[in-house]
Amino acid sequence: MSRDQIMIVDYDATCAAGAGMDEIRAALADQRSGLRANDFPGCDLPTWIGRVAAIDEYVFTPVLAQWQSRNNALIALGLQQGSLQQSLAKLVERFGSARIGVVMGSSTSSIDRSEEAYRHLDGLGQLPPQFLQEQVLNPHAPGLFVAELLGLDGPNMTVNTACSSSAKVFATAARWLRTDIVDAVLVGGADTLCQSVLYGFHSLQLVSESPCRPFDGARDGINLGEAAGFALLVRGDDAQGIEHTGIHLSGYGESSDAHHMSHPHPEGEGARLAIEQALEQAGLAPAQIDYINLHGTASRANDHIEGNLVGTMFPASTLVSSTKGWTGHTLGAAGILESIFALEALSSGVVPGTLNLAKVDPEIAIKMTAANQTADLTHVMSNSFGFGGNNACLIFSRIGVQA
Repeated sequence: MSRDQIMIVDYDATCAAGAGMDEIRAALADQRSGLRANDFPGCDLPTWIGRVAAIDEYVFTPVLAQWQSRNNALIALGLQQGSLQQSLAKLVERFGSARIGVVMGSSTSSIDRSEEAYRHLDGLGQLPPQFLQEQVLNPHAPGLFVAELLGLDGPNMTVNTACSSSAKVFATAARWLRTDIVDAVLVGGADTLCQSVLYGFHSLQLVSESPCRPFDGARDGINLGEAAGFALLVRGDDAQGIEHTGIHLSGYGESSDAHHMSHPHPEGEGARLAIEQALEQAGLAPAQIDYINLHGTASRANDHIEGNLVGTMFPASTLVSSTKGWTGHTLGAAGILESIFALEALSSGVVPGTLNLAKVDPEIAIKMTAANQTADLTHVMSNSFGFGGNNACLIFSRIGVQA
């Protein structure tokens, strides 16, 4: 392994499909969706959501009470899963906490706590003391809370670029590692359901009243969800003697076409640029990508534009799917959650299907199936395209394989 390779040491996620990778793997294998009829408190919209019920049972200790929010509760739950903290402890022991960076992605941060605060204004219109949370009512709250929870002292930032947020964290981490700013990076993403998200997307007429159907001819909108995901990254030469996944970040691309506040570029030019950058950095031709986890939100416009772009750029033999039928669209957490689905496919050889797909829209030049498939994968891609034309594309590859 070379110094320039960015190795994936460990990863884990929590979403509506399961808390931790064991539950998520079982849900993927059984094609068991985590979507449920909307039961989010205070919201009467007729839709389906990807809710993580365990958040409501999480109790902040007195020491952490000042960090209370739904988003931070999900972060804490996500960090409790699997072997992530054990892997991190080994890196801290080796490099020291000041040499471990944190890059989090989010779009709502802790807006849920802001909403709750405004519902509890006193008679003078002032916030009660328990809501005076400078580090929570803050776009950087996810990064700050992760550092507090894990005792990390290194560089720390939170990326807020809508739905590409926690895909872009991998690119930032790679730059930090290659310029020797840090020796390891914990990347992650977390977004939770809240009234602003649910009613905001409803006002855009993007929310479906049924379980979402990405790329289906009868699709009629998205389902919103919540998730937290994390991954640990190190340079290739520092991975020696460390248990790791055998997978590295081989390429990434980022673009901002700024075509429209919420509508993607009609020809997907920003998305194309991000994909081309990732392929060039990885030294790969489109035909060498074995599987693509598509952004695939199930909105009419997004699926049409992304599907035709991918259908034009990649051969029909490239396996593709959207996993939002398991989780809903988790916004700022979608990038890392779907990267983890791509990593799982690369590791296991099991390619998830596109849940709820009956027939691909005949106006979309792409082939996919609702059924899971098995394949020998070497290179996989994950697309994340956000509002404002913020686009990110990631490529992960098994080590020891030449382009």
